[in-house]
Amino acid sequence: MKWLLVILIVVATVASDLLQSYEMKQAGEQSVSAGGFARLLHTIARRRLLILGVAGNALSFFAFMALVQREPLSFAVPASAASYVLETLLAKFILHEQISTRRAAGAMIVLAGVVLVGG
Repeated sequence: MKWLLVILIVVATVASDLLQSYEMKQAGEQSVSAGGFARLLHTIARRRLLILGVAGNALSFFAFMALVQREPLSFAVPASAASYVLETLLAKFILHEQISTRRAAGAMIVLAGVVLVGG
C-alpha cells in the first residue's frame, strides 16, 4: 500500500506541476497588485488545465497525508522526492526547458537518495 501511495503522490505532483507551469507560461507574467491579483484569479478560472493542476495538487496532498499516517515521515518525504527527478526529465522533454549538467546531476543524486530510502 505504501508504494501505491508514493506512486500516486509522484504522479499527481508531477502532472499538476507540469500543467501549472504550462498554463502560467501561456498566461504570461502577472502583477501582484490588487488589480493584478483579480486578473490572476480571472486567468485561473478560465484555464481548465490549470484548474486540473490544482486538483492534482489536492490529490497529492491527501495521498501524502494517508502515507504519513501509515509510514514514518523519514520514509514519506524522501520517497515522494522521486517527483523531482521525473519533473526534471519531463520539463526537458515536454516543456522543452534547458537542463544544465549540474541540475541533471542534482536530480540523479535525489534519485540515489530515493533508492537508498526505499531499499
